[in-house]
Amino acid sequence: MYTGYADMHTHTQASDGMNTPTENVQLAVAAGLSALAITDHDTVAGVAEALAAGEQYGVTIIPGVEISTMEEDKDIHILGYYMNIEDPVFLERLAGLRQIRDTRNEMILAKLRELGVEITMEDVLKQLGRELMPDESIGRPHMADTLVAKGYAEDMRDAFNKYLAQDAAAYVSSPRIRPHEAAQWIIEAGGVPVMAHPGIYGDDDLVARILDQSELAGLEVYHSDHSPADEQRYLQFASQRGLIVTGGSDYHGARQGKAFHGPIGGKRVPTSVLTQLLERTSG
Repeated sequence: MYTGYADMHTHTQASDGMNTPTENVQLAVAAGLSALAITDHDTVAGVAEALAAGEQYGVTIIPGVEISTMEEDKDIHILGYYMNIEDPVFLERLAGLRQIRDTRNEMILAKLRELGVEITMEDVLKQLGRELMPDESIGRPHMADTLVAKGYAEDMRDAFNKYLAQDAAAYVSSPRIRPHEAAQWIIEAGGVPVMAHPGIYGDDDLVARILDQSELAGLEVYHSDHSPADEQRYLQFASQRGLIVTGGSDYHGARQGKAFHGPIGGKRVPTSVLTQLLERTSG
């Protein structure tokens, strides 16, 4: 029986977070959490370290992932929990998604240069300040750091608003799998698929269609970028469909002195959610 609270959405250096998995676990302890999910973009490379740190610090670690998908020309993110992180088919599929991400990164950088914004992948890696580990990937927050460092943006939000967010000047849409495919991949790896941060998409009709047409088991109702009105609306979405209600900070680390999207534990749910998720696993 689990007790306490969980942050179900955090990122590490395995994708575009600032911290190691161990540091995320330490922050979870400081925030008074009893459970923490590691949900890096298109990789589970940070989960093993987090599991070891969780044992050391007494924090339950939920193996997770956040898969980037596309539906009706919108980026839609699907969270997966409790997959078999050693499943070879699943790992191969994630590797394919990271290759797509690498191609998209080069397209973004080319578009930035067309706009007179002179940054290269070498600049981004230099700003990162360390070697990329196997199965890690570069994401837009890394590019945003470089844009800020080179004076092209004031902070992370400004970099996204000007250049990197959907519909911004250097945004690039690359081929993606669809949400229902990501959900199926997660299920086939023994896990449970959940739609991430529906409020970010700005299209509740699309959110409803995806929820109704895929095998998603849950909805991330509580998120750092959701307003109280968003939370109430998505609670109703979840209730109407019998979905598990999850929530998390979407912590990526502190950049320019601000936690992006929010601090670990800033959004949390009771650990009874873990039991609900485990009841839906097929592993």
